[in-house]
Amino acid sequence: MDPEEQELLNDYRYRNYSSVVEKALRNFESSSEWADLISSLGKLNKALQSNLRYSLLPRRLVISKRLAQCLHPALPSGVHLKALETYEIIFKIVGTKWLAKDLFLYSCGLFPLLANAAMSVRPVLLGLYEKYFLPLQKLLLPSLQAFVIGLLPGLEEGSEIYDRWVSARADGSAPPTWVGQAVFYVTAF
Repeated sequence: MDPEEQELLNDYRYRNYSSVVEKALRNFESSSEWADLISSLGKLNKALQSNLRYSLLPRRLVISKRLAQCLHPALPSGVHLKALETYEIIFKIVGTKWLAKDLFLYSCGLFPLLANAAMSVRPVLLGLYEKYFLPLQKLLLPSLQAFVIGLLPGLEEGSEIYDRWVSARADGSAPPTWVGQAVFYVTAF
C-alpha cells in the first residue's frame, strides 16, 4: 500500500468518501440487465464526484473490474458510453500521477474495446486515449504494446483511427515522437 494511501485511511472524510463509493459499487451486484448497469454507473459517477479533493480513489481495483465488465462486447453501446464517461471522470480526478501508477487497472477494460466498439463509441474512446493516455508519454511505456495492439483493429485506411493517426503524425505528436521511434516500432512490429 502506498504511504499516501495509508495516510488517507486515517482521514475520516476519506473514509466517508470510501464508504459512499463502496455503496455505489454494491449496486452492480444486483444488476441483471444492461439498463441496471447504466443506472449503477450513474450512481458510481455521483459517488466519485462527491469528493473531488482526493486524487487517490478508494476501491480502485473493484472500480476497474466493474468498468471492464461494463465494456463487455455483448453489451449495448449505451453501456459502453456510460462506462467511458465514468473513465473520464476518474481520469480527471486522479490526474497523471495516479493514472500512470494505476494504468494496468484501467487499461484492461479499455484496450480491448476498440475491436468490438460501435461507431458511436469509437470517437469517445479515441478522445480518452488522446486526452489522457498520450500525454503520459514515456509513462505509457509499460503498457505501450497493449495500447498499440488495442489500436490495430481500427487501423485500416479510411477509418477514423487511421485518419487521426495520420493527422497526429502531420502535427508532430505522432507516437514515435512521444516514446521514441525505436521503442514504438519494436512494439508495433
